[in-house]
Amino acid sequence: MTHDPKSFTYFLTARVAATLAYQMAGVAIGWQMYDLTGSAFALGLVGLVQFVPSLLLSLYVGHAADRYDRRIIVASAQSAEALALLALALFSLLHLIDRNVILLLVFLLGIARAFEFTTFQTLLPALVSQEELPSAIARNASARQTAVIVGPVLGGFLYVAGSGVVYAAACALFLLAAILIARLRMQQRAQTPREPATLTSLFAGIAYIRSQPVLLGAISLDLFAVLLGGATALLPIFARDILMTGPWGLGILRSAPAVGALTASLYLTRKPLKHRVGKIMFAAVAGFGLATIVFALSTSIALSCLALVVLGWSDMISVVIRASLVQLETPDEMRGRVSAVNAVFIGTSNEFGEFESGLTAAWFGVVPAALLGGVGTLAVVALWMYLFPQLVQREKLHNG
Repeated sequence: MTHDPKSFTYFLTARVAATLAYQMAGVAIGWQMYDLTGSAFALGLVGLVQFVPSLLLSLYVGHAADRYDRRIIVASAQSAEALALLALALFSLLHLIDRNVILLLVFLLGIARAFEFTTFQTLLPALVSQEELPSAIARNASARQTAVIVGPVLGGFLYVAGSGVVYAAACALFLLAAILIARLRMQQRAQTPREPATLTSLFAGIAYIRSQPVLLGAISLDLFAVLLGGATALLPIFARDILMTGPWGLGILRSAPAVGALTASLYLTRKPLKHRVGKIMFAAVAGFGLATIVFALSTSIALSCLALVVLGWSDMISVVIRASLVQLETPDEMRGRVSAVNAVFIGTSNEFGEFESGLTAAWFGVVPAALLGGVGTLAVVALWMYLFPQLVQREKLHNG
């Protein structure tokens, strides 16, 4: 059971508010950037400037999360994200926006998100018991995916009134999330000496993951599969140039994976995975790759949405398994640093994956880039099944 039901409600509400804000802003940034530049490479740069802060700051963020009040870190980061979005709103409303302004403010968003994303992952184990953690992760995923469904659609429709309106609404949602996180009552953490920020302590998360083949295999599988198969950065191009739709259509496309993910997370909330979790994870990632191939070849918005729904379902199965393994196999005093490494892998697969998609689309064209990504994901699945037999044979989420 939860240690404090009210705090768990605050946590889920903050998760929804922050995710709504992030998704709404993502639609506005993507459409505005492509509208200003008409460049796939520029869309890729949006992912790159978000990824760089995550890469550079991750080890320090993880160390800070293990030393300081995690609530303060998350709430402060969300407040900073709100300020960056307020600046985007003002520049847009004053018609001063251009590619460089967007990239600069997205870079600042990336700095704040590096602190928020990593530390947010460490809050949940202090709000629920260990027995309930897999179910709580699924409930958290359900709440998040609901917001991922609503956020892009809402952002797409609000964009009709102007990008500044979208950014202002997202700013208000981030401020709400920060207030709720600051009010959490967390389980008392064990009092452990605060070790100095040495190279050894900073790299302790990497060393721990390397010593755990199941964790290393699960995290790296997600990294390379989504890095190759992710086509999120290309959705504005697919929406406008292939499916012949507008910002509302982009919002629907961005929401489609979340529909599948929400369905999967609701299913897992009622029927948590208990057996053959390793084989299920590999099957889910293979499904992600196949759905990417179908999406790449589709010229129908209905088929594209269906492929993205299947993609989201498959991805959520993989996410819940990976997140559960990371949290259940990591001691609390290491959780911040291990989560930081996990966040780098996720950021690499998502934000850097957007840059990779934009770059390959600029080189080969948008359809070949997405198609190659799906095929690459299937190749990664086959290779990782050979490299990490311990993960293939993993039966349960918790061996204890």
